[in-house]
Amino acid sequence: MLARERQKQIKELVLSRKTLKISELSKKFKVSDMTIHRDIKAMVESGFVVKTFGGISLANQATNVSNRNECVVCYKSINFRLSCRLILTENRVETTCCMHCSFIRNQMLDHEVLEILCDDFFTSTTISARNAYFVMDTTLDLGCCQPQLLPFNQKEHAKRFVRGFGGTVVTFSEVMEIHWEKSKGCC
Repeated sequence: MLARERQKQIKELVLSRKTLKISELSKKFKVSDMTIHRDIKAMVESGFVVKTFGGISLANQATNVSNRNECVVCYKSINFRLSCRLILTENRVETTCCMHCSFIRNQMLDHEVLEILCDDFFTSTTISARNAYFVMDTTLDLGCCQPQLLPFNQKEHAKRFVRGFGGTVVTFSEVMEIHWEKSKGCC
């Protein structure tokens, strides 16, 4: 089956079912999860669907998706290389411009946050922030909110980044403990 035909069928499925799992789609079409991710990329970028943990959902008013062009915390334009998505209760999704704002929003919403998804700074693959390692206080300034938090899926990649650009490697729980004090008055 051609990618175009598969994408058309995925659109029809998401319109009828509202939510789909990536693994379910890869089994249905007998392709890899990565192929499905490539198939849905344009749908995500256009705002037709939003990524959820392990799948996609139809983006409409019922899913309460925030304006995908500006951060829900600081209202800066979103650079999708640094952006994060907070998956919230009641099928809501919010987008922040960076990990810094995601941590602030996580603290603001507390138990409403089910998951925080971000892209590994090195590989650009989607990862769970709760399982990530973060580089803080690096000399590399990406022009976003301060203090910067750069997510990495592997601790070794974060350590190598620190060797080249300085900073400190911390876990999600460590960031939760120290980030609030460092970020007061930033946004």
